[in-house]
Amino acid sequence: MDPSALLSVIRELKQTVGDAAQTQREVLAVTGTATSPDGLITVVVGPRGQLIDLRIDPRIYRQPNAGALAATIMATTRAAVEKAVEKTAEIVDAKLPKVDDILPPGTERPFDVRTLLRHHDGDLKRALE
Repeated sequence: MDPSALLSVIRELKQTVGDAAQTQREVLAVTGTATSPDGLITVVVGPRGQLIDLRIDPRIYRQPNAGALAATIMATTRAAVEKAVEKTAEIVDAKLPKVDDILPPGTERPFDVRTLLRHHDGDLKRALE
């Protein structure tokens, strides 16, 4: 590896470590919000998909259907989680150096934290395989 490239990587890593607390605050503040296509369900989740708010419009009771309500809540929650995951990945992408920028060509790639961040907890086992 070229010494100037190595120094550049070291500078990037120092900057990344220095920005870690700010990055953590930004990630912890991420939310994802989604509204069902009919506008009756709104879900807000935190950075790891935890439910923060659930709003159900009273008009939902005009045609009661527990199964449809559950399915709509689940689909809307998945959409909100995807938005939160995307926002988190954008923050991390802006702050962390890319693995390909650090390792020389031909080096085996370690697991990339970006892969982890782009998956919901329920999908992590599959993402890690």
